[in-house]
Amino acid sequence: MTDTSHPTACLALADGTLFYGFGFGAEGIVEAELCFNTAMTGYQEIMTDPSYAGQIVTFTFPHIGNTGITPEDDEHADPIAAGMVVKWDPTDASNWRSTQELGEWLSARNRMGLGGVDTRALTRAIRNQGAPHVAMEYRADGKFNIEALVAKARDFKGLEGLDLAKDVTCAQNYTWDEMRWAWPDGHAKRSEAGFKVVALDFGAKRNILRCLASAGCDVTVLPATATAEEVLAHKPDGVFLSNGPGDPAATGTYAVPMIKDVLKQSNIPVFGICLGHQMLALALGAQTVKMNHGHHGANHPVKDLETGKVEITSMNHGFTVDSQTLPEGVVETHVSLFDGSNCGIRMADRPVFSVQYHPEASPGPMDSYYLFERFVEHMSEQAKTSA
Repeated sequence: MTDTSHPTACLALADGTLFYGFGFGAEGIVEAELCFNTAMTGYQEIMTDPSYAGQIVTFTFPHIGNTGITPEDDEHADPIAAGMVVKWDPTDASNWRSTQELGEWLSARNRMGLGGVDTRALTRAIRNQGAPHVAMEYRADGKFNIEALVAKARDFKGLEGLDLAKDVTCAQNYTWDEMRWAWPDGHAKRSEAGFKVVALDFGAKRNILRCLASAGCDVTVLPATATAEEVLAHKPDGVFLSNGPGDPAATGTYAVPMIKDVLKQSNIPVFGICLGHQMLALALGAQTVKMNHGHHGANHPVKDLETGKVEITSMNHGFTVDSQTLPEGVVETHVSLFDGSNCGIRMADRPVFSVQYHPEASPGPMDSYYLFERFVEHMSEQAKTSA
């Protein structure tokens, strides 16, 4: 066990509240927004999810580290979350697929962790005051300049108005053919011809691209700043708008005009997830707002208003679509049963739809994979109409 009699890490909230514990991973200082995640599995997928750019994640489940690190499970080449806060020492890995311990992986990827913290108290603080601005420091000698650390937390500008998609998007176009993991072959490659899908990378998770490939899509990924002309030059059967970090209104300065032009110039199906959902809503005339503490977890109940079905979903977002601003011709399809916030929309007269949650289930339940199949069905129907 780690000796916690001499703290080696400190988390400072902008209001001056301090949480001491032990550090693991890489030493240093980082400023970010603090959120909490209630998932019981998938800490590696969470840390490598590009949607967590600019955020430190507090894990409410205490057994972090127990499955080690498996490169196949990365959602991005490197951890994107700024850091992690956990209750206990990272548990030793016990998983036949694991290749590395959590602490070693964080250290090699220049990310820090803070353990030995009362994560229940920290979670209550986040819920009560909203996602706070924080600074976290790990020093092996335990010598902190608390005044300077609190000042760094107060100087952090927050995520509102920030376009972070440009920081995590791909640098150039590429194709994707890897499918979902399955025993015993792992991630098989797609070999059959499928519907041509252009995926806009605002911070796309790899498992979303795998789900598209598994559902029957030949995927070409374009950077977040791609124009409608660049998208349509690929003559796609469908367009996918990915998840991603930051303020959708900020990313929307260039993404929304692209989406509007795609909708204006073609009648092809469009499917969006998370940030892609929010920017589709902006393109259709709605507005987005910052949430108090967001939705982060793998146990969020969502109701399909058109079927009455309740799905248990993965979520990761700090902004939401204001359903009161949805224009005529745009139908609200899903809502959160936690707080009634919007979780899905569709155009009434076109094969264009999106959801706030993560149907790729990485991590999380598989209730919503049907949405990828729905996207493919829309492309199939469109192909028959055009034939």
